[in-house]
Amino acid sequence: MLLQGAAGLAATGGLAGIVDLARTAGTSRANTTGQLRVGYLPITDAAPLLIAHNTGMFDGNPVSPAQPVMFRSWSSLAEAFMSRHVDVVHLLMPMAVQLRYSLGGAARVLGWNHTNGSALTVAPDVTELGQLAGRQVAIPFWWSIHNIVLQKLLRASGLRPVVRTLPSRSEGTVGLVVMSPSDMLPALANGAIGGYTVADPFNAAAEIKGVGRIHRFLGDVWRDHACCALLVHEDVIDRNPAGVQRLTDAVTSAQLRIDADRKRAAEMLKAGRYLPQPLPAITKALTYRADRYPVRHHAWQPQRIGYQPFPFPSFTQALVEAMHETEVDGDRRFLSRLDPAAVHADLVDDRFVRQSLTAGDGPAAFGLPANLTRTEEVDPT
Repeated sequence: MLLQGAAGLAATGGLAGIVDLARTAGTSRANTTGQLRVGYLPITDAAPLLIAHNTGMFDGNPVSPAQPVMFRSWSSLAEAFMSRHVDVVHLLMPMAVQLRYSLGGAARVLGWNHTNGSALTVAPDVTELGQLAGRQVAIPFWWSIHNIVLQKLLRASGLRPVVRTLPSRSEGTVGLVVMSPSDMLPALANGAIGGYTVADPFNAAAEIKGVGRIHRFLGDVWRDHACCALLVHEDVIDRNPAGVQRLTDAVTSAQLRIDADRKRAAEMLKAGRYLPQPLPAITKALTYRADRYPVRHHAWQPQRIGYQPFPFPSFTQALVEAMHETEVDGDRRFLSRLDPAAVHADLVDDRFVRQSLTAGDGPAAFGLPANLTRTEEVDPT
């Protein structure tokens, strides 16, 4: 029997410490308006949804014109989505797999919100990964691309990630701990953790404040990986496919608008009070210069958060395969029921994003191949 609700979320791992929705969402209540409400975390991954709202792209759309609801952690956002307090979210792609196949949530991925946009940030005294042995590193959620890529990096450096075990320098182990993104920077500053891996602008903010430095962009490990995807409930698609198409069109248009003027997008995210971080951190996160970082794969442009909507099937398959290899604090049994090659067709409904691309200037507008296929490139060395 599939677990449901808050108890199910906590029991399946990675959602410990669920934040009370009334406190997290302020005055938010269950949706009775018939309009779809947007929920998000204050990270640059959410920018397409936020810019679409800011510029009125949701006008004439089933999406509510009300200010999107900001959440502090992935656990609170997921619970709000599952309980229908919000209806449209950007959610960690591995977390979407967990919601559908472990919790029985009828969630569907419409497309990608972005690619790249995350990094491993370490304390100033850490100059190589080996120095993380015996220390703790924070991740935003167990089922996250951050945890998956971090573990690939650690193992490639001869380190072993451990959960619920004190890390040992002599044994070359690194302790993993889930932490809300907003708590990571102060934890790094006070020495509670040796590093964290998370979406921006929290990495940029650590550098600006001088409490940490970016050791490696995650896009330099997994080329153009999807961190967050655009999710709605399956019954929303069934009831109003035309409205879902307008939603997807709006997000796709917003992605192009961001890419056309990233500095202006940063200003809009700050002026609209969508992101609480200082403008310099938001701007830096959208405009990183590769020549200021030790980038291994320059052709991948790993420092650059990409805003493109198409969800490649090859990524979904490789992601599920990687989830099998990833240590988490929680129930992993649902993975044994999954065929990695079959998950994409069941989890992702790409009809709408394909139509959005066709109605626009095609895949080329986003630098995508015309046949919308690719081969995954992963290099954790």
